[in-house]
Formats: sequence, structure tokens, C-alpha cells
Amino acid sequence: MAYDVNNIFAKILSGDIPCNPIFQDEWALAFPDISPQCPVHILVIPKNAYISMADFSAKGSAEEVAGFFRAVGKVAKNAGLDETGYRIIANHGEDAHQEVAHFHVHVLGGKDMHRGILPRPS
Repeated sequence: MAYDVNNIFAKILSGDIPCNPIFQDEWALAFPDISPQCPVHILVIPKNAYISMADFSAKGSAEEVAGFFRAVGKVAKNAGLDETGYRIIANHGEDAHQEVAHFHVHVLGGKDMHRGILPRPS
């Protein structure tokens, strides 16, 4: 599958679609999810074009991969989630219901998510 330069995250990165950035560095951009599943639900996207975690881990430089995951940690800490905990999720492909074919990580927190994979509805 080729990267679609018209996906919503590519358009956010290019400035064609505005977002409310809450963190940004040379590796990543983070902003609130428009359909939050928890009190804190932040999306973190790499600044370069990768379709999925598999694509990112295969093609991203070591510096880029490390920088991105450090950004995810900073986002969680800045959101105040370090003390009580948080969950990070990256969906890959159809079975996981990846909705945007640009690699991204969901940072979820702000409530007890119990032991399941996904947060329980409020």
C-alpha cells in the first residue's frame, strides 16, 4: 500500500487542516482526538509519511523512532498522566480498525481503564 498524501494527518501536517497542537518537536505533533474515548485522549503522529507501526519501524531512522517515542512519553507526562497511569495504542490495519493510514499513537488516560484492552465507556 502506498502512502496517501491526502489523508487527514498529512493534511494537518501540511497546514491544510488546522489542529490544536498540544506538543510539537522535530519528530512529532500531538493534538486532542476529536472523538475522545477517555478524559485525556491525545493523538501523536510522526512528522514524516508512514502508514503504520510496521512501516515506521522498518523505514524510520533510529533517531526518528527514538525521537517519536520520547515525544509520546513527553505528551503523557505533560498531560499529567505519569502519576495515575495511561495507555498507548497504535492500531495497524483493518482488523484493528486503523481509520487513518498514517501511523499514530493514542495516549489515553484520566480514568481507571480496568484490565481490558480498550477503556470501558463512561
